[in-house]
Amino acid sequence: MRAINIFTTIHSKYNNLTTTEKKVADYVLENLNSVVYMSITDLADVCGVGESSIFRFCKSLSYKGYQDFKIALAHSITVENEIPQLTEKVLMNDSIGQVASKVLSTNISALNETFNLIDSSKIDEAINFLLQAEKVIFFGVGSSLMTAMEAKIKFMRITNKTECTIDSHLQMMSAALMTKRDVAVIISYSGSTKDSIEVAKKAKESGATVISITRFVKSPLTSYSDLTLLCGANEGPLQGGSLSAKISQLYLLDVLYVEYFKRSYEESIRNKESTAESVVVKLL
Repeated sequence: MRAINIFTTIHSKYNNLTTTEKKVADYVLENLNSVVYMSITDLADVCGVGESSIFRFCKSLSYKGYQDFKIALAHSITVENEIPQLTEKVLMNDSIGQVASKVLSTNISALNETFNLIDSSKIDEAINFLLQAEKVIFFGVGSSLMTAMEAKIKFMRITNKTECTIDSHLQMMSAALMTKRDVAVIISYSGSTKDSIEVAKKAKESGATVISITRFVKSPLTSYSDLTLLCGANEGPLQGGSLSAKISQLYLLDVLYVEYFKRSYEESIRNKESTAESVVVKLL
């Protein structure tokens, strides 16, 4: 299916689509470059239909689901000789200097967009949750797990109440044992990763406060979140785990870390000195 241009597929099957599916098809054809970065919830909202209608539209085009459809869409809009979804218009004949410049622009753009999405009141609320928490557990899967681990390591330098579990089964067990005194920080670019959604649901059922760090304000993950912090990096279906997305997440976590440090200065500086001294011998 992916070898066939998706636009040809849509046009060839257009007359067999339902009225609702045609509405989705029309929007896709007119907004190719934006749809490839949309979540299924976003596309459903702009089309004025339900998520199930988007799924049926994808099935009508013989795709397994929405992600399969987006991958085909990304292939179809890729310019010949362009590196598909690597960075902004990196071409096969670009020099190393041109590649470095374009990658830099992509990462700077991700940071700038994340900065513009920062809501000071939500950051303030998040810090209050973290300060009052008895235990803070960072969750993530895939590349987001690496971000969660980095967050745990960073906060571990100034507080002993952070955790991060690698195995998805152990993550569910940790979420099940959380209480109303705990905070779950769940990192997921799409907000649609099954394991992350299940962890958020379990943590919520356990009474914990759930903070999500994600790209999309509306997603299955955010429906279980008490607070949502947005990161601003566009990641196409052929660009999973992109560094620009990870950089935007790390930037947001760094803001939380610095603000947490400020508000618990005496304890944080004491703990930071202790943890630094504990590894000095390893640096000799």
